[in-house]
Amino acid sequence: MAAPQFEFSSDLVPAPSSGFYRQSGKRLTDLVLVAVMLPVVAPVMLLIVAMVSLGGGSPFYSQLRVGKNGQYFRCWKIRTMIPDAEAALPRILSTNPALREEWHRTQKLARDPRVTVIGRLLRRLSLDELPQLFNVVNGTMSLVGPRPFMPAQAGLYRNGRRDTSYYRLQPGITGLWQVGRRNEGSFEERAHYDAKYEETIGLVTDMRILVKTVGVVFRATGR
Repeated sequence: MAAPQFEFSSDLVPAPSSGFYRQSGKRLTDLVLVAVMLPVVAPVMLLIVAMVSLGGGSPFYSQLRVGKNGQYFRCWKIRTMIPDAEAALPRILSTNPALREEWHRTQKLARDPRVTVIGRLLRRLSLDELPQLFNVVNGTMSLVGPRPFMPAQAGLYRNGRRDTSYYRLQPGITGLWQVGRRNEGSFEERAHYDAKYEETIGLVTDMRILVKTVGVVFRATGR
């Protein structure tokens, strides 16, 4: 059977840059851009934290993700679900066959009943991912890179193989797959997008992905 074919936007995949950017320039670019964004992002995050706190519970949520070289790290987000969301998931899936099938197929729910009203808005605008800037600062993530997956999902990514682009790259807040497919596509497609990004990684590629991310955010396609 022929291998599946995936299309990539030509304006996002220029020729790869030198090894300097991958080894040092990318990290420097991350830190400079975070410093530039901080005066705008900090007040917005404080407002969101205050609003989420009104509903009770911690406004922040962290979850173990698989990073570069298979190292686990805590990925931070604004909490968009009810406080006992993880404990509630098995109960929800056990009583709804359609949701159970969707979860096993995609590892997420398009209409997750655990998401709060304000959480749904934050997700649509991707504002729940703002705390991941802390992950960028501490070096566990980059602004641009593969979307990080949970340890339990590792087997879905190329059948658990470790010799893939994902494990050679720093996970990103945004990336080629995030702006190209967003809420669609399988783990197999994600692996192809990650491989294409590794082939073309460079300052121009990252800047184009970041610019396109702004458009994706304003289209409010998050879930």
